[in-house]
Amino acid sequence: MKPTIAPERIAAIATAPGRGGIGVVRLSGPNLAVLAKSLTGKLPTPRQAHFTKFLDASGQPIDAGLMLFFPAPHSYTGEDVLELQGHGGPVVMQMLLARCLELGARLARPGEFTQRAFLNDKLDLAQAEAVADLIDADTSAAARSALRSLDGEFSRRIHIWCEKLINLRMLVEATLDFPEEEVDFLRVAKAFEHLESLLKSLEKLLKQSKQGSLLRTGLHVVLAGQPNVGKSSLLNCLSGEDRAIVTEVAGTTRDVLRETIQIEGIPLHIIDTAGLRDTEDTIERIGIARTWKEIERADLILRLVDARVGVSAEDHAIDSRLPSDVPVLWVFNKIDLVGMQAGKVESDTGTWIRLSALSGNGVDLLRSELLRVAGWEAHGEEIFLARERHLEALREAHGHVLQAIAHASNDMLDLMAEELRLAQEVVNRITGAFSADDLLGVIFSRFCIGK
Repeated sequence: MKPTIAPERIAAIATAPGRGGIGVVRLSGPNLAVLAKSLTGKLPTPRQAHFTKFLDASGQPIDAGLMLFFPAPHSYTGEDVLELQGHGGPVVMQMLLARCLELGARLARPGEFTQRAFLNDKLDLAQAEAVADLIDADTSAAARSALRSLDGEFSRRIHIWCEKLINLRMLVEATLDFPEEEVDFLRVAKAFEHLESLLKSLEKLLKQSKQGSLLRTGLHVVLAGQPNVGKSSLLNCLSGEDRAIVTEVAGTTRDVLRETIQIEGIPLHIIDTAGLRDTEDTIERIGIARTWKEIERADLILRLVDARVGVSAEDHAIDSRLPSDVPVLWVFNKIDLVGMQAGKVESDTGTWIRLSALSGNGVDLLRSELLRVAGWEAHGEEIFLARERHLEALREAHGHVLQAIAHASNDMLDLMAEELRLAQEVVNRITGAFSADDLLGVIFSRFCIGK
């Protein structure tokens, strides 16, 4: 059951801070036509743009601009919505907002407009989150995927899966209500085949959601290795600009340097770090300590080795400290100095990419391998953005369905029915059909004010 909405008017500046040609103050709540008349001296006509003056309490103009009124329930929030478009100066916007507060509105909390749209059944929870994802999208691919989620594609997949699950639950529950039929009834109805089909479709949905999560958050890639193996040169090569200082002096990089690049629309956060070695230099030691912290947080480690030297005893010492749960991609750099050909080599230690960060030879191989290790597969229009909570729910539901299959194979129908119920309850959290109030508070608090 969704929380109820207090009958309050809310207001916020909906445009970004700073100066612009146009600024927008947005309001939502009851009886906004009356507020509009007090503000402009005229009643607004629904869904028509009115050029008007916005007046203060003494009747003096604050600004002149457009007024748009959308009466409930035909609005973004499902309530009366009033948009005031004026000149985009911060002082003008603050004066206009202050006047709306004088007329009985209160400041909107972050995400409160979209939260009201959710509570009034204009959007489900996955669509509401897609609003924030669309605003925060770092790549065009992420923006298109967020728009698909906002249009309800992700939610439709969830609803279709839940409908199939409900039909299966009906069969199982009917069998429990009429025990004389027992398992034969389920076999005639092909219930066990439906259960396997449910598992496969859930696994496909989980796979697509993982792709969407990667598209949304990207991959944190840490460049690690001894000093002077070409980490900073590789960062510059991948980013296409001289972001890091490159010299022949070992230990030039003493702090963490971050750069975000895109490969096929996937954001990769490349982190250049201090070279790993024993040193008495206090500042360099601090940089090395930060390097190890970044390695522990990495999604992927690019482990660089100088092709002129090969894997040394010092490299083995570094490798012994690498986290066992973080994938490693090995890079033989500076192949141009030893006459080695660029290429990809599989070995017992993992995948090696031979390249030259200076000339760029072999770097395209590295880009392709980064996507492969990340688990990216191009799905075109099937990708929709997903959040970690969506993945957690789908994984949990996957576990319940596996348990249901195990119980079904042992003819334990009561336990099978319970696992199916739990799977449905977990998946319903994604769209908000079943959501705790504290979860809603966390989700909408991360939105920007005015949305």
